[in-house]
Amino acid sequence: MESTWAARHREAVSLQAQGRFQAAEQQYQAILRVQSQADAVWHDLGWLYYQTGQYQLAAQALLKALELNRQQASYHYKLGLVLEKLGDRDQAVQAHRNAIQLDEKLSDAYSELGRLLMASNKLDEAEGVYQQAIAVHPQQAQSYFQLGQVLAAKAQFPEAIKAYEVAHQLNPADPQTLQELGQALDLQASRYQARAAFFLGSSFYCQEKYAAAAEQYQEFIHIPNPEAAAPTMQRAYKYLGECLQKLEQSAEAIALYYQGIQSYPEASEFYYELIALLQNSGRTKEAIAFATQGLQHLPDDLHLLRAQQLMLPILYQNAAEIEQWREHFISGLNYLVKTIDLTTPEAAQKALLGIGYQTNFYLQYQGQDDLVLQVQYGQLMHQIIAANYPDWVKPLQAQPHFLQSNQQRKIRVGYISSFLWQHTVGKLFIGWIRHHNSDQFELYCYHLGQAVDQVTEQIRQHSYEFNHLSLQEVLEADFQNIGSKIRADQLDILVFLDIGMHPFVTSLAGLRLAPIQCVTWGHPITSGSPTIDYFLSSDLMEPETAEAHYSEKLVRLPNIGISYTKPQLPPLTKSRPDFQIPQDAIAYLCCQSLFKYLPQYDYIFPAIAQQVPQAQFIFISGFDPELTQQFEQRLEAAFAQYHLNYRSHCVILPKQSQTDYWQINLLSDIFLDTFTWSGGNTTLEAIACNLPIVTCPGEFMRGRHSYAILQRLGVTATIAKDEAAYIEIAVKLGLDCDWRSQVVQQMSDRQSFLYDDLTCVKALEDFYQRVIGNH
Repeated sequence: MESTWAARHREAVSLQAQGRFQAAEQQYQAILRVQSQADAVWHDLGWLYYQTGQYQLAAQALLKALELNRQQASYHYKLGLVLEKLGDRDQAVQAHRNAIQLDEKLSDAYSELGRLLMASNKLDEAEGVYQQAIAVHPQQAQSYFQLGQVLAAKAQFPEAIKAYEVAHQLNPADPQTLQELGQALDLQASRYQARAAFFLGSSFYCQEKYAAAAEQYQEFIHIPNPEAAAPTMQRAYKYLGECLQKLEQSAEAIALYYQGIQSYPEASEFYYELIALLQNSGRTKEAIAFATQGLQHLPDDLHLLRAQQLMLPILYQNAAEIEQWREHFISGLNYLVKTIDLTTPEAAQKALLGIGYQTNFYLQYQGQDDLVLQVQYGQLMHQIIAANYPDWVKPLQAQPHFLQSNQQRKIRVGYISSFLWQHTVGKLFIGWIRHHNSDQFELYCYHLGQAVDQVTEQIRQHSYEFNHLSLQEVLEADFQNIGSKIRADQLDILVFLDIGMHPFVTSLAGLRLAPIQCVTWGHPITSGSPTIDYFLSSDLMEPETAEAHYSEKLVRLPNIGISYTKPQLPPLTKSRPDFQIPQDAIAYLCCQSLFKYLPQYDYIFPAIAQQVPQAQFIFISGFDPELTQQFEQRLEAAFAQYHLNYRSHCVILPKQSQTDYWQINLLSDIFLDTFTWSGGNTTLEAIACNLPIVTCPGEFMRGRHSYAILQRLGVTATIAKDEAAYIEIAVKLGLDCDWRSQVVQQMSDRQSFLYDDLTCVKALEDFYQRVIGNH
């Protein structure tokens, strides 16, 4: 009987931890009706009442717990919190003293006791409490911080500064400590002005108040400060540069890093940041020049060497330029393969740190066959990983699937990505997770990104185990923590939802973390890695000869390969003028990232506009103003070839919120797909908004998403066989309103064939069972 109630108690605690307070309360009450002397249950119920703001009930429950057992320090501590909420500060102080008397290591009790004494202006007593806390827990930042507050309140600023500095050393990222330290320095004397500016800037930075932080860092850099150590000055440059980037002031950030390099020519991070900014601004040759300059000061820096050898532009000015840069990449990759040294542990670690923070992301947007290059790069990455983690690249044996009880063990499948949120990857593949067969599969999801939202929560709810493993940006630590965790879970199959978008995931794919490893089309290109066994694709997206495009074994899932839920559309609340679109325009939505638009297809837009005078092409800006300006210059030149003014036909909108992006879709007439790299998620969203899709399938799967979606929909009249047909279809949709309405109606009538298709989920799980059986 006791074990049953203990189990119910654990269940109630679990419900409480999940925030399901009503269910937890009912469980606690049910236990207490039978086990009325269970002090731990009274305590937990009291804490639940505290969490839900029912302070009188909380006090009653905790007093009952103490009546049954006065030797539990945590009961006194929790009662102190409740009594403070009820306004009885003196009794709260006594409760915390009782807690400390029972358990001198209960650090939270010191914190609360000292805070209450400070609030009563008993500063000497509060100081004594915090000194006692420090004696017990000398590595706890909070006690030093609160001691600093007491000393500052007593106007003992030198002593307060020392306490704050220790707190900062123990917890460098705490914004409140930084702010209080900065204020104490500011109050102490003018000679501390520079240090105050640095710490105040750091406080604002940690609070994501980037404009205020930038102002303080600029003050710190410009105040004559001969005492400032070089590492502190370099951190100020680094943080100021990051603030300027957050404020979308890339030109100012570039100028800052120029200045930083002149002062600190061996500060590698300044080169890294400057090179990335220049690339993102479309100044690729300048970026490579700075990588070369950096190598003169830091000749062994493989990060700089990789940038020098493999960097590619984000946008190209013409088709010939694509070929020139491709030759640059091929030559650079061959050079790295010959140059990188893996003969010693030190050399191997240097190679990992130098190569592991970057990807080949922009190579795939050249629209060519990248298999050979991906395999060459994948082999190089694998060799680097193997040299650092030799035990983690060996083949793994599949786990037995029959337990001692002769029951079949469920197949363990892991899904890993940095984008398990409202990102394209999360949206595309959540259906695999949501609709999985939990009777046969246990899903382990590994989210490596910072962002979390409702998509993350849905994935968590449908996972057997959900792991949010935020990256520390320290490669060795991330490999150790995440690799160890995945291996410990003893997966049967690990699926990378994307490889090539995030540097760490690209590196991680070089390990053997499960007996069977797969990748899918979150980034639709072969991984080239020898440790990835299968590529999970869509039968409709792949051409007949697709196997030749992959280093992995190709798995063709039926239809479009995913179960995508039709989006819930918001009501139309805006009008075309809100987005600079004329009311009488034929609005062609061109919403892909600018790097998907290759220059050889720029003429498509003026060719359409020449025949549709009211054509208005709606683009979305890139992430850097200079990059967007380069794209505008390309459009201007293309329209000039047709004797047209591009400004009369093109609008490039700033980045949009999801809400406004929906409004733009609902206000547009036609969706123009990109060549060589098709829309996927954007196409599925546009169809939900009843936009006809003009597309021309490419040679590779990444250029055939929209084609497959329309094939599944059964509306193929807007699929073009070549560029001329693409223009013809786009023109006809613009001029023939009746035909456009017919296409829209057909698409609307057949949406049930496209969304929430479970066929592919069943086929995916059949594949999992088959491959496990054969392994």
